[in-house]
Amino acid sequence: MLLRVLCAVCMFASHHVNGQTPGGDEDVFYQDVYRADFLRGRLHPLFHCADMSPSPTVPTSVEFVKAADVKVIAAVGDSITTAIASNGSTLASIRFEYRQLAWSIGGYETFQSVITLANIFKLFNPKIMGPSPMITMQGQPTTVNETGFNFAVSGHNTLNIADQIRHMITTLKSHPGLNFQEDWKVVTMLIGMNDICDYCKNKTLFSPDNFIHHITEALDMMMNEIPRTIVNVVQILPMKPLREVTRPTPGCQFQKQFCSCVVLPGENSTELKELVEINFEFQRRLEKLLRSDRFFKNDFAVVLQPYLESAEPARLPNGTINMSFFAVDCFHFTVKGHEELAKGLWNNMFQPEGAKDKIKTLSEPVKLICPSEDHPYIYTRPKVASSAPSASPASSASPASSAPALRCVSVMLVSVLSVLSVSVTFYSQEFNIILPGLKI
Repeated sequence: MLLRVLCAVCMFASHHVNGQTPGGDEDVFYQDVYRADFLRGRLHPLFHCADMSPSPTVPTSVEFVKAADVKVIAAVGDSITTAIASNGSTLASIRFEYRQLAWSIGGYETFQSVITLANIFKLFNPKIMGPSPMITMQGQPTTVNETGFNFAVSGHNTLNIADQIRHMITTLKSHPGLNFQEDWKVVTMLIGMNDICDYCKNKTLFSPDNFIHHITEALDMMMNEIPRTIVNVVQILPMKPLREVTRPTPGCQFQKQFCSCVVLPGENSTELKELVEINFEFQRRLEKLLRSDRFFKNDFAVVLQPYLESAEPARLPNGTINMSFFAVDCFHFTVKGHEELAKGLWNNMFQPEGAKDKIKTLSEPVKLICPSEDHPYIYTRPKVASSAPSASPASSASPASSAPALRCVSVMLVSVLSVLSVSVTFYSQEFNIILPGLKI
């Protein structure tokens, strides 16, 4: 297995990685990374809604933005949003970011090929700007032509999120064809799970106080500098179930290193109980911050999308974890998991506060909804600022008319093959693979 990984990494280090499979006789190592058999093996049914048209004129209020009015889509976050290892089959894929398949912004082919938030928006506005077009290599310099408007960085904690947003603002202001002042934008942010993974290492740096401070700073920056924007802040996942995500493979062994604060404590230990409470406190503090009108004005709104708040991982009938939802590292989601995250986010966007669905378990596929006839707009007004009663779940949206994260901590694993005298050092942020003598 180790020799196979070595060969794969050496081969990919010398090739440009894009969003398509190579032509001709694909090498077995390309199959490890591209998994073309998975993406091309099935097509999703068409998704169609009764009204998929834009507003007659460009909206001026954040409360009246339809899906087809959105011209720009962007995302910030960590390796969940860079989609580390989401379509690979061996340890070689841990080095790759499958941004074109990422739940919130992947732009691979069409909705029928892979369900992402961006591909759903493309059904309403095929010219939307920003979907990620291709694979990138973790830790290597990238351009906007490779990432699209996916500004997430593998390995980032909440303390890094302001840097991503500054990069996003600079890029959007100067991007050809984008009208920064006039175009409506949707930005999705999911960050904080790495803070939980790191909490026991520095309880002050990764405290709930610092988490909410950095989130507030980031949202203030966007509100003050980006006009005509709707920001989805996705509630962080409960992390304890990660302890059950395991298989007897080398990839899963790394999990004990990159998220040791979650995985290593004993089941009934005070350390684990403290961590679970901190996880809940992160969620409570984020909800408290966003259940107000602080980040709401005429052309800007931040909306907490809570659908992952209590989500349990998918399980098999016997109660064990369905590992088809998890990548080779036993932390990140596969494409299968990314698609459920995308559908849940879309649905929450068209449900009012107080009536937003919360996924109980990823075992139950999310069914996409259409914007309702009575309210065909993305819900943005916070309940505290609303003078009208919230719609019931049944009236808030109509059904369609047809049918964790790889932790980024310093990890060193030296494996010596005595016969081949080969040693490999796996170093992270997010498994930055370093081969002695090899420049990647």
